[in-house]
Amino acid sequence: MASSSILVLMLSMFVVASAGNFNQDFDITWGDGRAKILNNGQLLTLSLDKASGSGFQSRNEYLFGKIDMQLKLVPGNSAGTVTAYYLSSQGSAHDEIDFEFLGNLSGDPYILHTNVFSQGKGNREQQFYLWFDPTADFHTYSILWNPQLIIFSVDGTPIRQFKNLESRGVAYPKNQPMRIYSSLWNADDWATRGGLVKTDWSQAPFTASYRNFNANACVWSSGSSSCSKNSSSSTSNAWLYQELDSSSQEKLKWVQKNYMIYNYCTDTKRFPQGLPPECTATNNS
Repeated sequence: MASSSILVLMLSMFVVASAGNFNQDFDITWGDGRAKILNNGQLLTLSLDKASGSGFQSRNEYLFGKIDMQLKLVPGNSAGTVTAYYLSSQGSAHDEIDFEFLGNLSGDPYILHTNVFSQGKGNREQQFYLWFDPTADFHTYSILWNPQLIIFSVDGTPIRQFKNLESRGVAYPKNQPMRIYSSLWNADDWATRGGLVKTDWSQAPFTASYRNFNANACVWSSGSSSCSKNSSSSTSNAWLYQELDSSSQEKLKWVQKNYMIYNYCTDTKRFPQGLPPECTATNNS
Protein backbone atom coordinates (compact mmCIF):
# COMPACT_ATOMS: atom_id res chain seq x y z
CA MET A 1 0.00 0.00 0.00
CA ALA A 2 3.02 2.31 -0.36
CA SER A 3 1.44 3.99 -3.39
CA SER A 4 -1.73 4.65 -1.37
CA SER A 5 0.32 6.27 1.40
CA ILE A 6 2.02 8.59 -1.10
CA LEU A 7 -1.35 9.45 -2.62
CA VAL A 8 -2.78 10.29 0.80
CA LEU A 9 0.14 12.61 1.55
CA MET A 10 -0.38 14.40 -1.76
CA LEU A 11 -4.13 14.70 -1.30
CA SER A 12 -3.89 15.95 2.27
CA MET A 13 -2.75 19.25 0.82
CA PHE A 14 -5.89 19.62 -1.29
CA VAL A 15 -8.89 19.07 0.96
CA VAL A 16 -11.95 21.27 1.01
CA ALA A 17 -14.97 21.10 3.28
CA SER A 18 -18.33 22.12 1.86
CA ALA A 19 -21.55 22.50 3.83
CA GLY A 20 -24.14 22.20 1.15
CA ASN A 21 -26.65 24.49 -0.45
CA PHE A 22 -28.60 22.76 -3.19
CA ASN A 23 -28.83 25.91 -5.31
CA GLN A 24 -25.05 26.24 -5.31
CA ASP A 25 -23.94 22.61 -5.33
CA PHE A 26 -26.40 20.75 -7.57
CA ASP A 27 -28.19 20.93 -10.90
CA ILE A 28 -31.57 19.36 -11.53
CA THR A 29 -30.93 17.28 -14.62
CA TRP A 30 -34.27 15.76 -15.56
CA GLY A 31 -37.90 15.47 -14.55
CA ASP A 32 -39.57 18.48 -16.21
CA GLY A 33 -40.34 20.31 -12.97
CA ARG A 34 -40.73 17.23 -10.78
CA ALA A 35 -37.53 18.06 -8.88
CA LYS A 36 -37.64 21.15 -6.70
CA ILE A 37 -35.13 23.09 -4.62
CA LEU A 38 -36.88 24.75 -1.67
CA ASN A 39 -36.22 26.72 1.53
CA ASN A 40 -33.43 28.87 0.08
CA GLY A 41 -31.47 25.84 -1.07
CA GLN A 42 -31.78 23.86 2.15
CA LEU A 43 -34.24 21.23 0.86
CA LEU A 44 -34.52 19.29 -2.39
CA THR A 45 -37.41 17.02 -3.38
CA LEU A 46 -37.68 14.49 -6.19
CA SER A 47 -41.04 13.30 -7.46
CA LEU A 48 -42.21 10.41 -9.61
CA ASP A 49 -45.50 9.98 -11.45
CA LYS A 50 -46.57 7.72 -14.28
CA ALA A 51 -45.10 10.05 -16.89
CA SER A 52 -41.62 10.54 -15.42
CA GLY A 53 -39.28 10.46 -12.47
CA SER A 54 -36.65 13.09 -11.72
CA GLY A 55 -33.02 13.52 -10.78
CA PHE A 56 -30.11 15.79 -9.96
CA GLN A 57 -26.32 15.78 -9.98
CA SER A 58 -23.52 17.67 -8.27
CA ARG A 59 -21.78 20.49 -10.04
CA ASN A 60 -18.47 19.33 -8.57
CA GLU A 61 -16.56 16.18 -9.31
CA TYR A 62 -14.70 14.53 -6.43
CA LEU A 63 -11.61 12.35 -6.27
CA PHE A 64 -11.93 10.96 -2.74
CA GLY A 65 -14.08 12.41 -0.02
CA LYS A 66 -16.59 11.92 2.77
CA ILE A 67 -20.05 12.65 1.42
CA ASP A 68 -23.07 12.97 3.72
CA MET A 69 -26.70 13.42 2.70
CA GLN A 70 -29.88 13.21 4.71
CA LEU A 71 -32.78 11.50 2.93
CA LYS A 72 -36.41 10.87 3.78
CA LEU A 73 -37.75 8.17 1.48
CA VAL A 74 -41.09 7.73 -0.28
CA PRO A 75 -43.68 6.82 2.38
CA GLY A 76 -46.57 4.40 2.22
CA ASN A 77 -46.86 2.02 -0.72
CA SER A 78 -43.56 2.66 -2.48
CA ALA A 79 -43.46 -0.70 -4.30
CA GLY A 80 -41.82 -0.48 -7.71
CA THR A 81 -39.96 2.75 -6.96
CA VAL A 82 -36.21 3.15 -6.62
CA THR A 83 -34.46 6.10 -4.98
CA ALA A 84 -30.82 6.06 -6.10
CA TYR A 85 -28.04 8.07 -4.46
CA TYR A 86 -24.54 7.39 -5.70
CA LEU A 87 -21.14 8.55 -6.88
CA SER A 88 -20.18 7.78 -10.47
CA SER A 89 -17.70 8.63 -13.20
CA GLN A 90 -18.55 8.32 -16.89
CA GLY A 91 -17.76 5.81 -19.63
CA SER A 92 -17.80 2.05 -20.08
CA ALA A 93 -14.94 1.58 -17.61
CA HIS A 94 -16.54 3.84 -15.01
CA ASP A 95 -16.25 3.73 -11.24
CA GLU A 96 -19.37 3.89 -9.08
CA ILE A 97 -20.36 3.71 -5.40
CA ASP A 98 -24.08 3.04 -4.94
CA PHE A 99 -26.87 3.42 -2.46
CA GLU A 100 -30.22 2.35 -3.92
CA PHE A 101 -33.42 2.21 -1.89
CA LEU A 102 -35.91 -0.32 -3.22
CA GLY A 103 -39.50 0.51 -2.33
CA ASN A 104 -42.03 -1.93 -0.95
CA LEU A 105 -45.67 -2.37 0.01
CA SER A 106 -46.94 -0.39 3.00
CA GLY A 107 -45.67 -2.00 6.19
CA ASP A 108 -42.95 -4.00 4.47
CA PRO A 109 -39.36 -2.80 4.84
CA TYR A 110 -37.33 -0.94 2.28
CA ILE A 111 -34.31 -2.79 0.92
CA LEU A 112 -31.04 -0.82 0.90
CA HIS A 113 -29.04 -2.07 -2.07
CA THR A 114 -25.30 -1.26 -2.29
CA ASN A 115 -22.75 -1.87 -5.02
CA VAL A 116 -19.20 -0.89 -5.98
CA PHE A 117 -17.99 -0.62 -9.57
CA SER A 118 -14.32 -0.32 -10.43
CA GLN A 119 -13.19 0.14 -14.03
CA GLY A 120 -16.60 -0.94 -15.26
CA LYS A 121 -16.86 -4.08 -13.14
CA GLY A 122 -19.68 -4.25 -10.63
CA ASN A 123 -21.60 -7.34 -9.48
CA ARG A 124 -20.66 -6.59 -5.88
CA GLU A 125 -24.13 -6.28 -4.43
CA GLN A 126 -24.92 -6.32 -0.74
CA GLN A 127 -28.45 -5.67 0.50
CA PHE A 128 -29.78 -4.70 3.91
CA TYR A 129 -32.93 -3.98 5.83
CA LEU A 130 -32.77 -0.86 7.99
CA TRP A 131 -33.33 -0.80 11.76
CA PHE A 132 -35.76 2.13 11.51
CA ASP A 133 -38.50 3.46 9.23
CA PRO A 134 -36.61 5.51 6.59
CA THR A 135 -39.82 7.27 5.54
CA ALA A 136 -40.75 8.71 8.95
CA ASP A 137 -37.84 11.14 9.24
CA PHE A 138 -34.54 12.15 7.67
CA HIS A 139 -31.52 9.86 8.15
CA THR A 140 -27.90 10.39 7.14
CA TYR A 141 -26.40 8.18 4.44
CA SER A 142 -22.64 8.55 4.04
CA ILE A 143 -19.94 7.41 1.65
CA LEU A 144 -16.35 7.63 2.85
CA TRP A 145 -13.98 7.05 -0.07
CA ASN A 146 -10.25 7.29 0.43
CA PRO A 147 -7.23 5.56 -1.13
CA GLN A 148 -7.42 2.67 1.35
CA LEU A 149 -11.13 1.84 1.49
CA ILE A 150 -14.77 2.73 0.91
CA ILE A 151 -17.16 2.76 3.88
CA PHE A 152 -20.94 2.93 3.55
CA SER A 153 -22.60 4.29 6.71
CA VAL A 154 -26.13 4.98 7.93
CA ASP A 155 -26.51 7.53 10.73
CA GLY A 156 -22.81 7.06 11.45
CA THR A 157 -23.05 3.27 11.71
CA PRO A 158 -20.93 1.45 9.10
CA ILE A 159 -22.84 -1.16 7.12
CA ARG A 160 -20.23 -2.09 4.53
CA GLN A 161 -16.60 -1.61 3.65
CA PHE A 162 -14.71 -2.28 0.43
CA LYS A 163 -10.95 -2.27 0.84
CA ASN A 164 -8.27 -1.43 -1.68
CA LEU A 165 -7.00 -4.88 -2.68
CA GLU A 166 -5.06 -3.97 -5.78
CA SER A 167 -2.29 -6.15 -4.38
CA ARG A 168 -4.63 -9.11 -5.06
CA GLY A 169 -5.50 -7.95 -8.54
CA VAL A 170 -8.80 -6.28 -7.60
CA ALA A 171 -9.35 -2.94 -9.32
CA TYR A 172 -10.08 -0.05 -6.95
CA PRO A 173 -11.68 3.32 -7.71
CA LYS A 174 -8.83 5.79 -7.38
CA ASN A 175 -8.18 7.55 -10.69
CA GLN A 176 -11.57 8.69 -11.97
CA PRO A 177 -13.28 11.69 -10.40
CA MET A 178 -16.96 11.13 -9.67
CA ARG A 179 -20.05 13.27 -9.37
CA ILE A 180 -22.91 12.76 -6.92
CA TYR A 181 -26.13 11.67 -8.60
CA SER A 182 -29.59 10.98 -7.29
CA SER A 183 -32.84 9.98 -8.95
CA LEU A 184 -36.32 8.70 -8.20
CA TRP A 185 -37.65 6.40 -10.88
CA ASN A 186 -39.98 3.54 -11.70
CA ALA A 187 -38.34 0.10 -11.73
CA ASP A 188 -41.34 -2.14 -11.17
CA ASP A 189 -39.95 -4.69 -13.62
CA TRP A 190 -37.44 -5.73 -10.91
CA ALA A 191 -37.36 -3.54 -7.81
CA THR A 192 -39.96 -5.19 -5.56
CA ARG A 193 -39.98 -8.97 -5.17
CA GLY A 194 -38.21 -9.39 -8.47
CA GLY A 195 -40.86 -7.42 -10.33
CA LEU A 196 -43.87 -9.33 -8.99
CA VAL A 197 -45.25 -6.23 -7.24
CA LYS A 198 -46.00 -3.34 -9.58
CA THR A 199 -46.17 0.38 -8.90
CA ASP A 200 -49.58 1.56 -7.74
CA TRP A 201 -49.95 4.77 -9.71
CA SER A 202 -53.04 5.76 -7.73
CA GLN A 203 -50.55 6.63 -4.96
CA ALA A 204 -48.58 9.04 -7.18
CA PRO A 205 -46.89 11.40 -7.02
CA PHE A 206 -44.18 9.68 -5.00
CA THR A 207 -41.75 12.06 -3.29
CA ALA A 208 -38.31 11.68 -1.67
CA SER A 209 -36.66 14.55 0.21
CA TYR A 210 -33.03 15.59 0.73
CA ARG A 211 -31.30 17.98 3.13
CA ASN A 212 -28.02 18.67 4.96
CA PHE A 213 -25.63 17.74 2.16
CA ASN A 214 -22.03 17.94 3.27
CA ALA A 215 -18.84 17.16 1.37
CA ASN A 216 -15.44 16.99 3.02
CA ALA A 217 -13.64 16.13 -0.15
CA CYS A 218 -11.06 16.70 -2.86
CA VAL A 219 -12.76 18.56 -5.68
CA TRP A 220 -11.54 17.89 -9.20
CA SER A 221 -11.77 20.49 -11.95
CA SER A 222 -10.20 20.82 -15.42
CA GLY A 223 -7.86 17.90 -14.81
CA SER A 224 -6.52 19.00 -11.46
CA SER A 225 -7.54 19.63 -7.88
CA SER A 226 -9.28 22.93 -7.27
CA CYS A 227 -9.15 22.56 -3.48
CA SER A 228 -7.48 25.15 -1.33
CA LYS A 229 -4.17 24.24 0.25
CA ASN A 230 -5.13 26.52 3.10
CA SER A 231 -8.07 24.30 4.07
CA SER A 232 -5.86 21.42 5.13
CA SER A 233 -5.96 20.58 8.83
CA SER A 234 -5.86 17.51 11.04
CA THR A 235 -9.62 17.75 11.38
CA SER A 236 -10.61 18.38 7.78
CA ASN A 237 -8.47 15.64 6.28
CA ALA A 238 -8.95 12.93 8.93
CA TRP A 239 -11.17 10.96 6.54
CA LEU A 240 -8.23 10.53 4.15
CA TYR A 241 -6.58 8.22 6.67
CA GLN A 242 -9.72 6.79 8.25
CA GLU A 243 -10.22 3.08 8.76
CA LEU A 244 -12.67 1.21 10.97
CA ASP A 245 -11.59 1.18 14.60
CA SER A 246 -12.56 -1.72 16.86
CA SER A 247 -15.83 -0.09 17.92
CA SER A 248 -16.83 0.56 14.31
CA GLN A 249 -15.90 -2.99 13.35
CA GLU A 250 -18.26 -4.28 16.04
CA LYS A 251 -21.05 -2.06 14.70
CA LEU A 252 -20.37 -3.34 11.20
CA LYS A 253 -20.60 -6.94 12.39
CA TRP A 254 -23.85 -6.15 14.21
CA VAL A 255 -25.44 -4.71 11.07
CA GLN A 256 -24.24 -7.52 8.85
CA LYS A 257 -25.38 -10.20 11.29
CA ASN A 258 -28.82 -8.76 11.92
CA TYR A 259 -29.78 -6.75 8.83
CA MET A 260 -27.87 -8.03 5.80
CA ILE A 261 -30.17 -9.99 3.50
CA TYR A 262 -27.86 -10.58 0.50
CA ASN A 263 -24.08 -10.74 0.14
CA TYR A 264 -22.47 -11.56 -3.19
CA CYS A 265 -19.46 -12.86 -1.26
CA THR A 266 -21.49 -15.81 0.03
CA ASP A 267 -23.39 -16.55 -3.20
CA THR A 268 -21.56 -19.67 -4.34
CA LYS A 269 -24.30 -20.54 -6.84
CA ARG A 270 -23.71 -17.25 -8.61
CA PHE A 271 -19.94 -17.81 -8.73
CA PRO A 272 -19.50 -21.56 -9.34
CA GLN A 273 -15.89 -21.03 -10.46
CA GLY A 274 -15.05 -19.47 -7.11
CA LEU A 275 -15.92 -16.32 -5.22
CA PRO A 276 -14.33 -13.01 -6.31
CA PRO A 277 -10.86 -12.52 -4.79
CA GLU A 278 -11.94 -9.64 -2.53
CA CYS A 279 -14.39 -11.99 -0.85
CA THR A 280 -11.63 -14.08 0.68
CA ALA A 281 -9.96 -11.04 2.27
CA THR A 282 -10.61 -10.58 5.97
CA ASN A 283 -13.32 -8.04 6.79
CA ASN A 284 -13.82 -6.90 3.19
CA SER A 285 -17.54 -7.48 3.39
